[in-house]
Amino acid sequence: MRVPKPPVRPDRVSWWRYLRLFRADILSAQPARLYRAWMAEFRTPFFRSYMCNDPALVRLVLQERPDDFPKSDRVREGLAPLLGRSVFVTNGEEWKRQRRIIDPAFEGGRLRDTFPAMWAAGEAAVARMGEGVVEVEEFASHAAADVIFRTLFSLPIEDRDATAVFQAFRAYQRTQPILNLAAFIPLPRWLPRGFRRGTRAAAADIRRLITAMTARRAAEIAAGRAPDDLATKIMVTADPVTGERFGTEEMVDQVAIFFLAGHETSASALGWALWLLAAHPEVQEAVAAEAAGMEATFSALSRLKLTRDVFRETLRLFPPVPMMVRETTCPEVFRGREVTPGAQVVLSSWHLGRHERIWSQPDDFDPGRWGRDETKAAARDGWLPFSSGPRVCTGAGFAMAEGVLLLALLVRAFRFEVVEGRVPVPVAHLTVRAKDGIWLRVSRRGDEI
Repeated sequence: MRVPKPPVRPDRVSWWRYLRLFRADILSAQPARLYRAWMAEFRTPFFRSYMCNDPALVRLVLQERPDDFPKSDRVREGLAPLLGRSVFVTNGEEWKRQRRIIDPAFEGGRLRDTFPAMWAAGEAAVARMGEGVVEVEEFASHAAADVIFRTLFSLPIEDRDATAVFQAFRAYQRTQPILNLAAFIPLPRWLPRGFRRGTRAAAADIRRLITAMTARRAAEIAAGRAPDDLATKIMVTADPVTGERFGTEEMVDQVAIFFLAGHETSASALGWALWLLAAHPEVQEAVAAEAAGMEATFSALSRLKLTRDVFRETLRLFPPVPMMVRETTCPEVFRGREVTPGAQVVLSSWHLGRHERIWSQPDDFDPGRWGRDETKAAARDGWLPFSSGPRVCTGAGFAMAEGVLLLALLVRAFRFEVVEGRVPVPVAHLTVRAKDGIWLRVSRRGDEI
């Protein structure tokens, strides 16, 4: 079955039409030629933007000279009400200090330490899954939220506060585009940013709830009775350079991005992975067989080789974060073209993952490609779901383990089938989701697996 792909716009449209298309969905707002081009320039009355698919330019921006290409403030404009000054939007010394505090929580044996909580969330997801025609995207959101709450705050999703945060995030996700008007047009700080109805209110609800949870955890740490989870580890870690720790407000910023990154992105990938397996039943049966004897031990993850390849292939075809935006700080020359300071540099994990000059059969679902030598070079140049370089996602290993485990547990317990006439259409909200959800027919497996 054909892997879903967004429609494309005509090659040339007016700037105002492009703005309307972009605000509705950044994927279908792009022309087809970007799946083959190494670079494209986009001009607006206020700035110039360069989409860079050339692997050499991607390496330059992310790995070789990352300090010269900080994250663009235009992205922060749309996310500021929720994320404040989290590690996702900061730059320079502020970002480096934040990473020095956060990174130790995800190093070494911490993934092994969080595995029992991941497994418990996976078992809970299996118990919650219904039969019949099910909208699995919302189900995946629930499951991913459960994982992040259990590993971050030692709380199941059924906890009252966890449920409230999850519901507020659902409201926020559906009302917040990746970029709002201020990302295109420079506006004075006093001018309203044009957020959609409910977006600012949902962000305020989320931050209020997270603030209460963070304050309680600080009190538990002070009393010596805090659980040894990710929130505690981050809150007690001092910056080795300055000796500072996160205060409540800054910790709220970080928890907001942990939940956004650990919930939205994981849910996106899991939903698409389930659809891909439903559309390719022979691969689904092989995944179910691989997971049949899986036990609740961390070492079990290393034996899920096919499941991991399915998840990698899902991240190639449907990267949860479709584009990253950086900004030039000095004059540059990109592929012989002069680029002035302040230009926007767009790195599209969506187009790189389906780029016709990087991948063979780029729009095909082929988990087997990950065992072939040709894929090593393609993955180096065109697989970017977690970014790369110093700003690589600190939770990349966490996300891979979570996705592989949840997928294995669900497919071991259930069989998923496509629903005729309901092929999902990818669109970009905060992450790559399906326009009208992902609907699958779900039935419990018997004893054959």
